[in-house]
Amino acid sequence: MNSMTSPLLPVETMPPPDDCWAAFLRRDRAMDGRFVGAVTSTGIYCRPSCAARHPKRKNMRFYPDPAAAQAAGFRACLRCRPDEVARDVRAVSEALTLIEAADAPLSLEQVAAHAGYAPHHFHRLFKRATGMTPAAYARSLRAGRLAAALEGDESVTDAIYAAGYNAPSRAYADAATHMGMTPSAWKDGGRGVTIRHAVMPTALGPMLVAATDRGLVRISFDEDEGELRRRFPHADIVAGDDDFLALARRVAALTDDPVGGDAALPMDVAGTAFQQAVWAALRAIPAGETRTYKQVAAAIGRPEAVRATGTACGDNNLAVLIPCHRVLRSDGGLGGYAYGLNRKKALLEREMDR
Repeated sequence: MNSMTSPLLPVETMPPPDDCWAAFLRRDRAMDGRFVGAVTSTGIYCRPSCAARHPKRKNMRFYPDPAAAQAAGFRACLRCRPDEVARDVRAVSEALTLIEAADAPLSLEQVAAHAGYAPHHFHRLFKRATGMTPAAYARSLRAGRLAAALEGDESVTDAIYAAGYNAPSRAYADAATHMGMTPSAWKDGGRGVTIRHAVMPTALGPMLVAATDRGLVRISFDEDEGELRRRFPHADIVAGDDDFLALARRVAALTDDPVGGDAALPMDVAGTAFQQAVWAALRAIPAGETRTYKQVAAAIGRPEAVRATGTACGDNNLAVLIPCHRVLRSDGGLGGYAYGLNRKKALLEREMDR
């Protein structure tokens, strides 16, 4: 959506006790690792997402980490295993590094063994953290490399092999999923691809809605057909017909009813594996709630990649539908937004009022 990068953020401290309690009540997995809750009546401490029955508020104490809870005389819950949160995060981070460095596709068994988990368990852990399976992450990563290679002077065939593919057929299959068009069309500015568009009125200003036959490729404010022609100079860019206008109205309605959302809206967005993971994490944030860049980075298994997470938020091409407006700075500030902080504030206020 823009080239915004997140500012340097202060180290996050444990949330206030009332916020910690609220996180326990909603079993907020995104808060795992930020603090633990200890129960005075049982002597155990848990992660916020623990599925156990909630104790009375008066029996809860909150600590910044397991070590602090242990020092206070509490022991770890055997159900949610709060001491394993850091281990899980490290395992996913190490698996991502392994996949990114691999010259050839790795099997689930190879990735899980490297992380020290059983394959079926690690498959669930990895998908929960990144929104993708290890295999899907690897395919998205190669597609991102292919897109970058196609922007150079190499031929399409050379770019395919440079991206790590063993055969063009696999590259074309991945391109259909992750790039929305064939490698040759991508290299040639969208040649042979039809993009329909419309500018819809909304309470927050004019909204550009554009889509290929596969799904939405651009949702933005204060833009028009000219932006599409700049991005896809050789695509066949046409005004939307009645069917497309029905789709565009559904998109525009998100600004008036962001809580309702519309998970069924088709998307056709290209991105690296990291970007795809960030965007999946953004879509998992419930309307009316916010996350910090650090929390999103931790949710995808990359707690050290805070600035890269901010950049991925800024590269989002589907405003509102992929809700990057729900991400704030660690100090509570709005951070950045391609279409103005007033719009970001308005979107958040609408969600929180419903």
